[in-house]
Amino acid sequence: MAAPVTTRPAPLGGAGEQEKVNILVVDDLPEKHVVFRTILDELDQNIVSARSGQEALRFILEMEFAVILLDVNMPDIDGLETAGLIRQYRKSAQTPIVFITAYVDEIQAARGYALGAVDYIPSPVVPDVLRSKVRVFVELFRMNRQLKEQAAEREALARSEAARAAAEEAIQRADYLSDASQTLSRSLALEDTINALFEVAVPALGDRAVLALAGPDGEIKRTESRPALPGAELGRDLLRDCLAVAIGERRFELRREGGRGVAICPLLAGDRVLGALLLIGPHAQFDSARLALVKEVVSRASIAMENARLYHAVQEADRRKNEFLAMLAHELRNPLAPIRNAVHIMQGDDVAPARMNWARDVIGRQADHMARLIDDLLDVSRIVQGKVVVQPERLQLSTLVERAVEAASPRVAAMDQTLSVEVPQQELALDGDLVRLSQVLSNLINNASKFSGPNTRIQLKASYVDGTVRISVRDEGAGIDPAFLPHIFDLFVQGDQTLDRSQGGLGIGLTLVKHLVELHGGRVGASSAGPGQGTEVSVWLPAQPMESTPAPSLAPRPKAAAAKAPARILVVDDLVASADTLMTLLEMEGFEVRTANEGVTALKIADEFKPDVVLLDIGLPGMNGFEVANRLRSLPCCREALLIALTGYGEAESRSRSAQAGFDFHMVKPADVNLLLTMLADPQRARKDHARAH
Repeated sequence: MAAPVTTRPAPLGGAGEQEKVNILVVDDLPEKHVVFRTILDELDQNIVSARSGQEALRFILEMEFAVILLDVNMPDIDGLETAGLIRQYRKSAQTPIVFITAYVDEIQAARGYALGAVDYIPSPVVPDVLRSKVRVFVELFRMNRQLKEQAAEREALARSEAARAAAEEAIQRADYLSDASQTLSRSLALEDTINALFEVAVPALGDRAVLALAGPDGEIKRTESRPALPGAELGRDLLRDCLAVAIGERRFELRREGGRGVAICPLLAGDRVLGALLLIGPHAQFDSARLALVKEVVSRASIAMENARLYHAVQEADRRKNEFLAMLAHELRNPLAPIRNAVHIMQGDDVAPARMNWARDVIGRQADHMARLIDDLLDVSRIVQGKVVVQPERLQLSTLVERAVEAASPRVAAMDQTLSVEVPQQELALDGDLVRLSQVLSNLINNASKFSGPNTRIQLKASYVDGTVRISVRDEGAGIDPAFLPHIFDLFVQGDQTLDRSQGGLGIGLTLVKHLVELHGGRVGASSAGPGQGTEVSVWLPAQPMESTPAPSLAPRPKAAAAKAPARILVVDDLVASADTLMTLLEMEGFEVRTANEGVTALKIADEFKPDVVLLDIGLPGMNGFEVANRLRSLPCCREALLIALTGYGEAESRSRSAQAGFDFHMVKPADVNLLLTMLADPQRARKDHARAH
């Protein structure tokens, strides 16, 4: 970068009235310096140009400026960061800073003014406006310099002495605030920040300081005081009352208790109450100047404590993210080992049919396990983003319990555990989504089974009181440490964080339970006597008694129907293994199948092959699946073909785009093979059934 062009800087130490003053322009664009110099040349002052924040700081160390024009957006350190550094130098602590920016929002403006900005000027600048504002600062600077010179000449006079004393007090105040800011910001650890606050406050602001930290609901969760000086003790009731004023009412107040004063200072970060600081000392010392200083320190302390809280939250979130990614990698790799082993066994020579069937079962079970992990992960992602909508219907409690027990029974049986069920004799009715509520209860039973040993008992019990049914699942398993109990419904949290990860899972099952229950207007809770004492998790849902009626029979899951005639199927997937295995599966069912691995080839094959069905992946290289679907629908041979999106993208936006692109169905990988084969057996009927359902 070329060195900035400057005129000779004025020393600013002389006495001449016409002596030029320095104006600092900080902007990374050379053309902006030309513009500012052209506008400000009329003032006949020394224009100093800096093209970065670092260069500006070097100039500030060398000379004094009447005003600093500072661009907000710069590549190395931006204008706000530069302003903060400028304020750390004593000689520039009070220098007016005018920000030049093309756009400023309320947050940015508040931060700028907190750093001592005197104005914001929008870019591009209006020459007359910029010139007039800079002229004012130049004149103010000259006047200030003249006053300083006159004060120096009349040091012997009493009024000059008072002015100098006031100036010294202001400098001391500025130095104190500067030191306080550095002390409060030297660490982002909350405990260090608390210690720094006491260091700043005592004895500079009071003989004694009492700090109270507030919890999320505004309750006092911790108090600390330093030091305990003779005669400075507050009664417990008075202390509680003062803290209630600060935390509950968010009000700054000075009270008199005998000859002592109590300054009640709320610690606020926006709308959030962090706590309160009480400063105690002789009432006479809490004059207006002292109270103004107290408020300034408390404001800076609030910012420091909030920064410490946010830093801790970021660290905690990062720690939990890393733990979750490690768990996810562990849980997804676990099924891969038996799958690889089973494949290796199947590739051996002279594999007995029984051993081949066993290997296939292993692969099937492990693939199902991986699919469940991914489904849970996608479920919790959609729930957290508010994209899950339950479909409530009137259902019976007995039906719900029966469905959940049926889903969880294989795991319980595999662990040689006993599951007992107790529900009210009078049938209860709920308005809920049967699939989602069944998922809730089966998750609770599976969780109880996972953390309980063999030959233990799991109890599912339902009771009804005043319009609410409570369904609880109790186990005789590992139990939960009381310190961990409040966090068991948090996302990606597990009590077992050891390397052996003996229980497995992603730590999202209870998070799913909590969100799904809350979507139904209910709530969840958990209790445990401690490690080794078992756990009880309860769900409360709105319900009401109903007349005893037979439970509706559940329709059996449709099985694959034999094709009426061999259909021609085109499979399009860029993953060759996926396309080939699906082709083999379909050919075993009697279909005629062709494959393609990208869009252009798929269109050529479709024109020749004239498929009855196209199974089309969306994430294709080059031309994506939506584009291919549009092109297929324009071909005469594919206008009536059944077009199925078979993809890993399952969110609402992808489903909506699929419908717009001409797909008849949107299926998420891994697809339900029985359902897919049923659709392929009679494509036109499948399309009609789908149209009637929607």
